[in-house]
Amino acid sequence: MEALLAFAAALLSLRLAALLAARWRDRSRPELAAWSAALFAYAVASVALAWGAAAGWDTRSFRVYYLFGGLLTAPLLGVGSLLLFGWRRIVGPALVYVGLAIGVAISVPVHGVFGGDMPAAQDHLDFLPARLVAVVANVTGTLAVLAVAIVTIKRRPLGNALVLGGVAVAAAGTALSGLGAAKTAVFVAIAALLLYGGFTVSSPRGH
Repeated sequence: MEALLAFAAALLSLRLAALLAARWRDRSRPELAAWSAALFAYAVASVALAWGAAAGWDTRSFRVYYLFGGLLTAPLLGVGSLLLFGWRRIVGPALVYVGLAIGVAISVPVHGVFGGDMPAAQDHLDFLPARLVAVVANVTGTLAVLAVAIVTIKRRPLGNALVLGGVAVAAAGTALSGLGAAKTAVFVAIAALLLYGGFTVSSPRGH
């Protein structure tokens, strides 16, 4: 059941990412591309969640989960918010960071014995560099989302409220990940729906 719920959350996130990508192709707005990439990363993290729940966690599933869930999702959300605000110069540093995140996830040593439960990063990764990079990137991405949402709340009250709700739910899911894959998958699905609603309300046709 845990694997099925995680896989369903992955399919939902992937579908919402595809819908945002279609909007980006129609409107050529860069924030839609960044948000689509964020939801795609969320979907891949959910696939890793289903993989770990079904087959047991190992180094491979953990690396995938950490890269897409721990290193990429929140920063890409922040990039989308900054692009919405008009800060196009963030694209270059964002691409550099994505390369760095991939390098970190692939190269850092993973230690410890995996069990049936969702693995905690502190049990399998040293603080430097993997966990430090994740902390800095997630804090920076989340602050960017919050700052842009607060600054533009009068122009997009509903959209920004949904985005803030999605970020809060995603953060709660991460904090409660020790409860198991099923509960984490539920948080993923709810957060993805809230974020998609906030992104589409914040990007109405013709704006």
